[in-house]
Amino acid sequence: MRLNESQTSGGDLLDIEICLDEVLDGRELSSEEATALLSVTAPEDIERIRDASDRLRRQLVGEPVTYVINRNINFTNICEQHCSFCAFRRDAGAEGAYWLDEAAIVEKATDAAECGATEICMQGGLNPEATVDGSALRYYLRLVETIKTQLPAIHLHAFSPQEIQFIARQDNLTFATVIRQLKQVGVDSMPGTAAEVLVPEVRRILCPEKLSAREWIDVVSTAHQLGMPVTCTMLGGQIESMADRARHFDILRTLQQRSLAEGDTGFTEFILLPYVGELAPKKLRNQVGRDQPMLQDSLLTMAVARLFMGKWIPNHQPSWVKLGLDGAATALNWGCNDIGGTLMEEHITSMAGAQGGTGPTVEDLRGAIASVGRPAQQRTTLYEPVTEIVSV
Repeated sequence: MRLNESQTSGGDLLDIEICLDEVLDGRELSSEEATALLSVTAPEDIERIRDASDRLRRQLVGEPVTYVINRNINFTNICEQHCSFCAFRRDAGAEGAYWLDEAAIVEKATDAAECGATEICMQGGLNPEATVDGSALRYYLRLVETIKTQLPAIHLHAFSPQEIQFIARQDNLTFATVIRQLKQVGVDSMPGTAAEVLVPEVRRILCPEKLSAREWIDVVSTAHQLGMPVTCTMLGGQIESMADRARHFDILRTLQQRSLAEGDTGFTEFILLPYVGELAPKKLRNQVGRDQPMLQDSLLTMAVARLFMGKWIPNHQPSWVKLGLDGAATALNWGCNDIGGTLMEEHITSMAGAQGGTGPTVEDLRGAIASVGRPAQQRTTLYEPVTEIVSV
């Protein structure tokens, strides 16, 4: 046994081997321990963390790697906000600005269903002109009703906490009113994006116009109380410290524990979204100093996330859009048990210069899973099996 030189914030040395053994026996990591694990540099210690995350993944969810057949629809890139990492947003009337009409959205959704999709994922920019009779909520309700009228069986995974806050602010409504009405007309679950890093000091630089960390938590807590499942994410690898990442993990785990203790729905999965900035605003690019994710940093972060979340959030997904399919496949050995969805199209990350491509086929996803020697299983958005396990 070797005493590693990683330290907790209290200055105590952390014995990584003992710490990881205790986590595998069911003890929860502290934020200080997570910070120390995220900060390791010795290859042998990184391998210990990888192995422990892989073993915990096996304990909690077994060997199959899941995937979902879905389509992503970013219905507009017109947005009132100016996040420092975003290359997607445009002002109305600017070159490259777009706003899909209902016919185009229905066509995309119908095409996806005909290709076997069980889910439509829909998010867009914050467009102040997107109203019906002066109401933002009525516009979003009409979007949902338009899709559900044509495709009542499709699972609609739609509208981030930021979009919920935007609608509520535009119409002077509570978060609960917005979520309840969207749920009534057919929204089945929500993407937990716009979390970025839930540390106010970081958000003041990354996204000062966005909803606050407190508002993000309030929206998600309300969704859980109303029976709306939500994913959770972290946009990492920009300016945040390892302690900031650990603080973000702690907020997510605490929120999940509270929701489940109260009998509410909770987070269905955790997804790391590494920073891609090749075409993003120059100020942040210059501050970060690189344009593409650092794979090793992303892998270690996903491994520590698995160890930190433990039994509370059993499903972990890499972003093939950010890391490419090869990188996402590698992450399956670092605590991840899901490889995401087919998406069919994606604009937010690709417009930032991502090299992962868009629209892999089911065969592509299964091939990536097979490359690490694990069986594949199609799932629904809520992780129910759709097909039998496909062995390698």
